[in-house]
Amino acid sequence: MVSIKLQFCQQLIALSLGMGVAAGVLGATPGAVFAADQAPATRLAEARRLYNEARYDAAIELATTLTTAAATRQAAWLIAGRAGLERFRQSARPEDLLAAREALRRVDPAGLDARDRLELVVGLGEALYLEESFGPAAEVFDSVVERAGELGPRARDQVLDWWATALDRHAQAMPPANQLPIYGSIRETMARELRRDPSSAAASYWSAAAARVLGDLDGAYAAAMAAWVRAQLMADRGASLKPELDRLVLQGIVPERARRLAGEGSPDQIITKTAAEWEAFKARW
Repeated sequence: MVSIKLQFCQQLIALSLGMGVAAGVLGATPGAVFAADQAPATRLAEARRLYNEARYDAAIELATTLTTAAATRQAAWLIAGRAGLERFRQSARPEDLLAAREALRRVDPAGLDARDRLELVVGLGEALYLEESFGPAAEVFDSVVERAGELGPRARDQVLDWWATALDRHAQAMPPANQLPIYGSIRETMARELRRDPSSAAASYWSAAAARVLGDLDGAYAAAMAAWVRAQLMADRGASLKPELDRLVLQGIVPERARRLAGEGSPDQIITKTAAEWEAFKARW
C-alpha cells in the first residue's frame, strides 16, 4: 500500500531544544568551540543555540567537548544525539544515525531536568522512526504526546503528527484486514484532539486521511473540507497543511469516490465533477 501521506507528515521537523541561557546573551560565534575559560553552562547553551539554528555539525562538535564534564555530560550527549538525528536526515549516511543513536544511549536520564528527559524520549522515538522501527516509534511518541506541549507551542502537534505517521508506516507492512484497527485508532485520536484544539494541523490532516483508508470516503471528503476551513486558525494560516490536503483530496479521495460511484456515470466524469466542486469550495474559503 502506498503511504497515505506525501510530505506534510513524512518529513519530520526538529523540535527546538530548550535554552539554558538566552541566545541573545551569548552573541554570534563563527564556529562550535568557545574559549576554554567560559563556563560549561554557557558553552552548553551555545550548543543548544547551534542546534536550534540547524548548525548540526557545530552543535555536535561543541556538545562532544562537554561530555567530559560531569555537570554538562548528560545534556551534552542529548544535544549531540538530537543534532546527529537531524544530520542523518540531511545526509542519509548510516554512520550519522549510528552515532546519534549511540549518543542518546549514553544519556543517563537521572542527570537531566524534566524538560530534557522529555526531549530524550522524543529523540528516542525519532531514532526508532529513522531506523524504520515504526511500531516501536509510535509507542514511544504515544507516551509523550500529552506532555509534548511543554517543549513549545508547536511541539504537541508535531509529536502527534510523528505518532500517526509512524503508525501509518507500521500498518503498511500488515495485511489489509489488520490495518483497519490502526487507522480507526488514528481517526479516534484525531477527533478527540480536534475537540481539544481545532487549530491542530496534524489532527486536521489525519482525520481525513484515516477516514479515507477506512473506506469512509464521504466522511473523508467532509473532514478535508472542514480542515481547509479550520486552516485559518493555524499559526501559518494553513500554508503547510493546504497543499497536502489538496493532494489527499485530488489524488486519493476524489478518484476512489469516483470508482465507488461509477454506476452513476463514468469514473472520469465523476472525477471531473467532484474536482470542480473541490476547487469551487476552496475558492469560497
